Formats: sequence, structure tokens, C-alpha cells
Amino acid sequence: MNKLKNISPWVWVPTLYFAQGIPYFIVNNISVMMFAKMGVPNGQMALFTSLLYLPWAIKPFWSPFVDIIKTKRWWTIMMQIVMSAAFVLLTLSMPHPEPEMIASGQTPISMFTITLLLFAITAFASATHDIAADGFYMLALTQKNQAAFVGIRSTFYRLSSIFGQGVLVYIAGLIETNTGNIPMSWQITLLVTAVLFCGVTLYHTFFIPRPEMEKKPEGEKSSAKAIMQEFGRTFVTYFTKPGLILAILFMLLYRLPEAFLIKMCTPFLVASREVGGLGLSTENVGLAYGTIGVLFLTIGGILGGLYASKVGLKKSLWWMAAGMTLPCLTFVYLAECLPTNIALISIAIAIEQFGYGFGFTAYMLYMIYFSEGEFKTSHYAICTAFMAFSMMIPGMFAGYLQEMMGYALFFWMVIACCVATVIITYFADRKIDPNYGLK
Repeated sequence: MNKLKNISPWVWVPTLYFAQGIPYFIVNNISVMMFAKMGVPNGQMALFTSLLYLPWAIKPFWSPFVDIIKTKRWWTIMMQIVMSAAFVLLTLSMPHPEPEMIASGQTPISMFTITLLLFAITAFASATHDIAADGFYMLALTQKNQAAFVGIRSTFYRLSSIFGQGVLVYIAGLIETNTGNIPMSWQITLLVTAVLFCGVTLYHTFFIPRPEMEKKPEGEKSSAKAIMQEFGRTFVTYFTKPGLILAILFMLLYRLPEAFLIKMCTPFLVASREVGGLGLSTENVGLAYGTIGVLFLTIGGILGGLYASKVGLKKSLWWMAAGMTLPCLTFVYLAECLPTNIALISIAIAIEQFGYGFGFTAYMLYMIYFSEGEFKTSHYAICTAFMAFSMMIPGMFAGYLQEMMGYALFFWMVIACCVATVIITYFADRKIDPNYGLK
């Protein structure tokens, strides 16, 4: 029985998962918007921001050390302290390119070397925090409470997405509109983030419980050896599973259209109409994409889960593949017609994000399906590494492709990539148990 010092899960679970989401969205989404507004060319911007996905892709390789060294509570608090420090340093070290340089769209990424380094530190700390926080959640709560709070943790993680991609971007936009100073708008936005995150970290230092189960046993060395041996067995059994090649190809290719689209979405929304963008203000992007878009992404995911639970993975797979691909046509429409009505633009974004949320359900279920067996949890963690690579690798080249093609032709290329989704869905569908997801 865990001694939790009578600290209710309501006191720490919502804030823990809100804190888990903020650095992820800052590193992977806010960075794209910020560099685009600072005038960094899309090719350089997409390459370096995509590389920031790497810690989430390789985090299974150091997850055993989170089990072996110290406690999960210690790792959770320490990583929050590291991220708080990184946010403070990001605020203090923000470069201020001249307005003429920003307007030219040729701000060199080298100007942001320290910024990228701090983003990378934040990314590694955030990936480690994910491992520790999820492990702590299972240790600190009874099975009954784990089930009861799974919806709460998901809700607050989504709220952190709206806060990161919606509220913070909107704040940056308001400051930019009132001052005309783009670098200062992002510096103040990061300051808001730093103050908030430092406050959450301080709160967690006192209000996250200390479960008795987290105390290290006397035989820690033998335990560490056993963990490493089990870690090795996990990888061997994963890479000898039947159907491995097909599964890896599915995890890498099913989201290929979205992987390209998502990296160029916000640059397209803020780019001037002279270069084929929509020329939206920063605050309108925060509203249309960061708030309305995330809301419909969440609704799509919820409905996708309900539908899959009703008909199973196999029967829902093609419908979800359609949701993953067909709504990409909305960005072809936006790039070809360049509408100015923010309501129309928001509807287009909502349709695309709803489709992605609905279609992504099949991707998650497929990873769970492939992970079934003795090492279900560890194998699923390895699947999430391929999930990260599926976004990181296309994203590295998306900016250079867009610069070569222009926005309209780039989004037509995204539609062409839907062929890869269709082909891999066809082969995966033939191997899926018709009863999976119905039991």
C-alpha cells in the first residue's frame, strides 16, 4: 500500500500532465512559428526544428536508467527544474534580428545557435520527463485511480496544447501588433512560459507525493543488472516479431502526407500573399490553428476512438486512412485560392485537423496491436520511436521542398504522398485480426 501523505490525485495529476505537454509544444510547434516570423528560410527552419524530434525518437534507449538511478519522482522534479532553467535562458538569450533582415526572409539560422541548443536541452529533458512522469503515475496511483484519471491526464495534456499553440501564439501576436517588434513579442511570450513553468515546478516540489514503492531496494545493483538484461531481451524480441518489416513501414508511411503538411502549415499561414502564403497575423494563427484546430483534432480523436471500439481496427482502418488523407485537400484549396476570410480559413483548418485526429486513432491502435505479447509496454515504447521518426524525417526535407516548389505545388505533392498511405494501409489491412478491438 502506498503512503501518499493523503495528497489527492486531483492536486497533482492535472498539473503534471499540463506541464508534460508545454515543453513538447514549445519545442516542436512554437519553434516553427517563431523562426518563421523571424524570417528564417523554410529549408533551414524545417531541418533544424525537425531534428528537435530526435529525443522523443530515441528515448527508449535511456528509459532503463530512469528505473535504475534515483526515483521517478526525483527525475520528474529534476527535469522540470532543467526545463525551467532552459526557458529562463531562452528568454535572456533571444536574438533580435533587424526588421529589414526579417522582412527579407533570409535571417540565418546560425543567429539562433544558442536558442537551438536550449531547445535541444529542453527536448531531452522533456522526453526524459515523459518517461518518469508516466512511470510515476502508475506507481503513485492504485489501479482504480489510474483508470479513473486517465481521461483527466489526457484532457490536461490537450489543454497544454491549446495553451502552447493557441494562447501563447495569440499573446505573441498581440504584442507584435501593438509594438511592431517581432523578436520582443517572442521574448515576452517565452518569459510568460518561463514564469508559469517555474511556478508549476515549485508547486510540484511540495505537492507531488512520495510513494513508498519508489524507495530503492537494498539489492539495487542486482536489480540494475536484471533491468539491463530485460532491456536487451526487449529489443531482441521486438526486432524478431513476425511482420516486423510491414509494421515499421506502416508506422513510417501511414502519416507521410501529414508529416510534410504539418511542418509547413504555420509558415504558410503567416507567409505574405506575394510568396503564396495567406498572410495571417500571428494572433489569428493562434486562434485558427492553435485553438480551433486543436479543438477539432481532439474531437476527431475522441470520435475515432468511439468508432474503432464499436467496429474494431480492421473495419475502421480504411475510413481512418481516408480521414488521414482526403482532408489534406483543404490546404490545396487554401494555397490555390488564397482566401482572406478568417472564418473560411478556420473551417478549412478544422476539417483537416478533424480528419487527422480521426485517422490517427488507427495509427495508435495499430501500434498497440503490434505490441501485443510479453513485453507489451516496452514494445509500444519502441513503436513510439518509429512514430517520432515518421514525423522527423519528412519534416527535415519539407522546407527545402517547399522552397523549390512554392506553397501550392508543395501541397499538391502532399496529396501525391497519400498514395503511400493507401498502399501501406492495403498491406496492413490484410494482416490485422478481424476481431481485434472488439473484445
